[in-house]
Amino acid sequence: MTSILSLDRRRFVAGGAAVLGLSALRPAWAQSVSHGAAAKGFGTLTGPDIDLTIAEQAFDVNGRLGHAVTINGSIPGPLLRFREGEKVRLAVTNHLDEDTSIHWHGVLVPFAMDGVPGVSFPGIKPHSTFVYEFPLIHSGTYWYHSHSGLQEQLGHYGPMIIDPAGPDPIGSDREHVIVLSDWSFMHPHTIFSRLKQEGGFFNRQKLTLADRIGAKTDPLTPEEREMFARMRMDPTDIADVTGAAYQFLVNGHSPQENWTGLFRPGERVRLRIINAATQTTFNLRIPGLPMTVVASDGIEVQPVEVDEFQIGNAETYDVIVQPADQAYSFVAETIDRSGMGVATLAPRAGMRAAVPPLRERPTLGMRDMGMDHGAGHEAGAHAEPAAAASGTEHMNHSSASSPAVDHSAMGHGSSAPAGGHASMDHAGMAMGGMAHAASPGADASAAASDMAGMNMRDKSKVDFPVGPGVDMIAPMPMDRIGDPGIGLDNVGHRVLTYRDLASLRPRRDTRPPTRMLEIHLTGNMERFMWSMDGEKLSENPEPYRFARDERVRLRLINDTMMTHPMHLHGHFFELVNGHGAHQPLKHTVRVLPGGYVDLDLTADAPGDWAFHCHLLYHMHAGMMRIVKVRPLEGDAA
Repeated sequence: MTSILSLDRRRFVAGGAAVLGLSALRPAWAQSVSHGAAAKGFGTLTGPDIDLTIAEQAFDVNGRLGHAVTINGSIPGPLLRFREGEKVRLAVTNHLDEDTSIHWHGVLVPFAMDGVPGVSFPGIKPHSTFVYEFPLIHSGTYWYHSHSGLQEQLGHYGPMIIDPAGPDPIGSDREHVIVLSDWSFMHPHTIFSRLKQEGGFFNRQKLTLADRIGAKTDPLTPEEREMFARMRMDPTDIADVTGAAYQFLVNGHSPQENWTGLFRPGERVRLRIINAATQTTFNLRIPGLPMTVVASDGIEVQPVEVDEFQIGNAETYDVIVQPADQAYSFVAETIDRSGMGVATLAPRAGMRAAVPPLRERPTLGMRDMGMDHGAGHEAGAHAEPAAAASGTEHMNHSSASSPAVDHSAMGHGSSAPAGGHASMDHAGMAMGGMAHAASPGADASAAASDMAGMNMRDKSKVDFPVGPGVDMIAPMPMDRIGDPGIGLDNVGHRVLTYRDLASLRPRRDTRPPTRMLEIHLTGNMERFMWSMDGEKLSENPEPYRFARDERVRLRLINDTMMTHPMHLHGHFFELVNGHGAHQPLKHTVRVLPGGYVDLDLTADAPGDWAFHCHLLYHMHAGMMRIVKVRPLEGDAA
């Protein structure tokens, strides 16, 4: 019998010729040639009338082609540039064989134009056109993307800039729009299936025996190691999808392809940075070049100079740099440090600067479990002044499942500050049968040992059903708005925190919130199940309901050990960070593991709105809910 391995050269060549002949019958995205591949980067389209086409195409990364969904034939899609006050008309034609959509991320539009299938419109059917029409009532740096299936992962996103109607308060000599993204040759549904099969499937940086026996510096104390083992959780599970599956792109270009932004030495250069990644939080820095943050999520903030900042999925930051006559590396390192996107800022084409190596990957700890109760921790230090400045002493505290319930009898009464959880007296609280009394300056290992008896699945701490989709409830979540983000505590230079952000203008709505709504971000990391208040969107949970123009405080409590960038459609909310009338406005906020973030919201946009985690696979798994803002009498329905 002739083995298939013993084919002679003549038969092999003949077979190869047959395969090459058949290749012409394969779809365009499967071809191994570059003809017809999507363009990298983006051109600029200006309004008020714009045509956009959604289609399948090949996309070339480092000489290898993958299946992509493009907008007007490029990844990212074209830069849409408008002026505040214009009324725009965008005709979107779908050339796919499946439904598609476009959501205008961060742009305040009527809810019927928001672009979320099943929530605000039916979607754009195959081979049909849908026309979006809306006025532009504010300015800033935004972006747009599909809200259908997993198309965003395939390249369905692009930048959008709205210039102010009057003088721009952020003056610059030049600007570059920088879109960060993650790209995989693996189909997104395959990625999702792998994550459902094994939550840590793409994690290639797990702790090893070398960490235990001292060949390396063990990042965990014995008590922490015991706690993670008891919880069956992985302290290196920081990003679901890593550099094992992803290439990290800047304006569609890989580090090898080296997108370059030019400048003249001494210019004041504005970088409009958009994180359009599907699943990746980035840590941004330009070694040797300080950055002055001047806007967050499109809204101007008081300038603050930093050397690095963390940007969550769907966040945008505008920064000003003033480079000298040399090249600089623009480094977007992933939160788990499994890879990086790299570009160049240079005075002349062809220049490159040294690229720093990947830093050591971080590990999670007690704080990320919601178990760090050190009384002097900076993250919670300003909770009480922040609350006092916002006038929250008369709020009712309510949960999502029962919004009218007053929990004053639970230790969150009228005198409770915004940092209620952090400032509660836990001296006599039994945690899994063990009383816990934290003292300032307590030894870390002693504190960890003291916490060892905590019940991480204490259902009495929440008033929503706790099933197999919830593997932990943070025992003592704390205000982490002053934290720089996972892995950035001790990098040796200035790192932005949310507490550093203060709006350039005082807020318009000076009313104090009348109630607090607690919303828990929940999940089972090992089973890759994600939800809000223990329920997935597919389970048809009760919407979060607000009256028109109601002033409410949202407390987002992260009961998981993963950072969640939470996005509310149709609104901006204020971060409660101690800046009083200058609390910054944002549409997307990173909620750190084991912590909470307080947000003040004016529900001024009637309609049904999506509220979800912007990690695409988390949203796809169910971490999304509906917000209903009911109209006033006489308003259009």
